[in-house]
Amino acid sequence: MDPNNPVVKLLVEGMGAESEGRGADARVLFERAWADRKDDYDGCMAAHYLARHQDTTAETLQWNQEALRLAQSVGDDRITGFFPSLYLNLGQSYETVGELDEARRYYSLALAHLETLPTGPYPDLVRDGVRRGLERVT
Repeated sequence: MDPNNPVVKLLVEGMGAESEGRGADARVLFERAWADRKDDYDGCMAAHYLARHQDTTAETLQWNQEALRLAQSVGDDRITGFFPSLYLNLGQSYETVGELDEARRYYSLALAHLETLPTGPYPDLVRDGVRRGLERVT
């Protein structure tokens, strides 16, 4: 990610607000990132974070679907490492709305893409989420 990208700056600021327990502020920042997006890459990132701040499970699912749709439109390597997290979030969304076959499908897709993740705390969190998600739906 380009730290000079204005959308990335808003997302980082939003993540900081999240970590401080300021969910409403984070949502505003993520909405600004969405409004300021310049391309599908920016849109994918913004939608990914917006999904976490929705009022209903249906809205969360919709934003997760939008994030994946945009990621699939990017068409270059910038997005490769996002797919495990995008698939994980879709698996969780489908699980939450009770569509367990779809949840299983997306958790399996996440599992198949885990090799694109580097090592570290966040990738480990994604790997653990995929493992636990698959355990719940199989």
